[in-house]
Amino acid sequence: MKRREFLKTSSIAGGAVLSSWAGGEALAQDAPAREFYELRTYEMPTGNRKAVLNEYLEKAFIPAMNRLGSKPVGVFSVVSGSNALNLFVLVPHASLESFLAAPAKLAGDPAYQKAASAYLSTPIDNPAYTRFESTLLWAFKNLPKVRIPAETAGNKPRIFELRCYESHNETAALRKIEMFNEGGEIALFDRIGLRSVFFGQTLIGQRQPNLVYLTVHQDMVAREKTWEDFRNSPDWKALSSNPVYANTVSATTVVFLRPAAYSQI
Repeated sequence: MKRREFLKTSSIAGGAVLSSWAGGEALAQDAPAREFYELRTYEMPTGNRKAVLNEYLEKAFIPAMNRLGSKPVGVFSVVSGSNALNLFVLVPHASLESFLAAPAKLAGDPAYQKAASAYLSTPIDNPAYTRFESTLLWAFKNLPKVRIPAETAGNKPRIFELRCYESHNETAALRKIEMFNEGGEIALFDRIGLRSVFFGQTLIGQRQPNLVYLTVHQDMVAREKTWEDFRNSPDWKALSSNPVYANTVSATTVVFLRPAAYSQI
């Protein structure tokens, strides 16, 4: 099958999956406005090999993805809540075709190949990373694109909170997404000052169905205060007591992250 036909067929198939899992929404109408995210989790080896992966991401991967139109790219190390050797990388894509086409375009990019040569030529007994996992997310319609925190300019101190909400079935998961969108939870985040970076519905990944979102704080003290304000908000108490949204989350994972110096988020 020719590459162009493969991309077209894959996009159609992907659209059918999205239409079903997204509650019947029309992908063709929604996709131009809503980004797709690849969230990678690299497990790094111990020792000085960490520098190889970081140099690759900074000097080769991010510039190449930016040339393809994927920006901003975020890179984050773990503060707590996950393996300390993990490195999280968030890559936005304007479309499914962008996501599908990226590997071939990187392979055909001479500037990328040159900058990535040390990373791509690592030997089997001394690799740049152990393995990486990849999750494909679809942005929520009420927050269709990544928000860049004000602190990113000048690489000012900031801490990120990555949350994954699992649900016991697809119907419950869609109700939780509705709670964020039509229910007004994202808008409430904004009013309280709980700053969202992205919200994503997991399309391909582990422990489905689930959603993933990222918030940013100046520090842990500011984080505690903002969440306390949120929990005590009359609007949140009213929304969370709505029986329509009861029992939509059955498990929660929270990871605290620190951005790499070269992160674009």
